[in-house]
Amino acid sequence: MTRRWALGGAVAVAGSLAAFLLLDPVIATFVAIMLVTVAVIAGLAGDWDRHSTFEERELERARRRKEKWERGAAARERDRVKWEAHRARQEAKNADQGEQAG
Repeated sequence: MTRRWALGGAVAVAGSLAAFLLLDPVIATFVAIMLVTVAVIAGLAGDWDRHSTFEERELERARRRKEKWERGAAARERDRVKWEAHRARQEAKNADQGEQAG
């Protein structure tokens, strides 16, 4: 990667010097800006395809979600027990009210 940056920089500097020696200063400035821009883009694009794929990122997210789900299993179980106890109390309360009304 460093070699690519050095080569791009050398080409940009050499091209800019040649442009300023051979061309009008305004046109040479444009050429220099374009050469530096192309050198930077080429350097940054060198590792364009080294990033992870969508599928790899989704697999990692799925793994993290599964770990989080498993960490919360005890809390979900406690909540389920509390909910069932609440429902049982509600049913008992409704049954008592139904007997008193009748």
